[in-house]
Amino acid sequence: MNTAERVLAYGGGWLDRAAALRTDPTRLGELLADPASVVLPLWRDRCLVDEGGPVRLTAERASLVRSATGTTVFLGLDENEVALFAVDLSALSEQSAVEMAGAARAVDVRALVGRLDPGSAAVQAYARGLLHWHRQQRHCGTCGAPAVADGGGHVRTCTDAGCGRLLFPRIEPAIIVLVEAPGPPGRCLLARHAGAPEDAWSTLAGFVEVGESLEDAVRREMAEEAGVTVTDVTYQGSQAWPFPAGLMVGFRATATSEEVRVDGDELLAARWFTRAELRARAASGRRLGRVDSIDHRLLGAWVAAGD
Repeated sequence: MNTAERVLAYGGGWLDRAAALRTDPTRLGELLADPASVVLPLWRDRCLVDEGGPVRLTAERASLVRSATGTTVFLGLDENEVALFAVDLSALSEQSAVEMAGAARAVDVRALVGRLDPGSAAVQAYARGLLHWHRQQRHCGTCGAPAVADGGGHVRTCTDAGCGRLLFPRIEPAIIVLVEAPGPPGRCLLARHAGAPEDAWSTLAGFVEVGESLEDAVRREMAEEAGVTVTDVTYQGSQAWPFPAGLMVGFRATATSEEVRVDGDELLAARWFTRAELRARAASGRRLGRVDSIDHRLLGAWVAAGD
């Protein structure tokens, strides 16, 4: 794993997902019974934490928590071959879940990024995304029959004998783009989104549609939201974003003109910023993108690339 991969939150973790074990119920049962195995409890997409961070339950406490939930998923093996599982305590009240796990409170994993090492943040986000999917995929989308967890929690199976469809977690890809001006001086396009504070500016983004390549999505979204035609669409990197099921794919692109026409719906305003302006914003304490998001990397790399 290289340094660039470590920069982005929620990816590049140390966990071996051990996919072959998902179809071995005997071995999974042994791992669940192993007092050394670790259980990560979550409540309605939130991590249960104490003063040291997310709680990691073993032995009797882990068994107690697992008995209170119908959803236990196998996450993988850590560097010491210790099995990690996640359980969803969402059926309980928040207070009951916190007390059962021996935690202090429930918090969003995104609030913990600065306190967790990248691998731990990746595991917590992975657990969050998988458990969220289970809560949303209770029934078969084809026949409507109940669907039950299988494969260590990585598939759900329709219980209707005439259907039996296998349901897998779905990822929702989105593109996020740093658009550069067509000529000097160097400038990039930032937008103020609906609902954002008055002086909050960020890169442009949007979901990929059916039958569309990532590059097609970049060109369509820039045209629809900001009235900008772009060329030289270049891949920059990707980021796991399980909030609840995203995959953020970063690009740079070059506008063919400086004209901007926002849609007035998703974007309220958009304008060109020089590197000097962005450096001044950063120096005044205004962040360039979310610190845990790929847009922070896109903006930081662009600002550092010139005067």
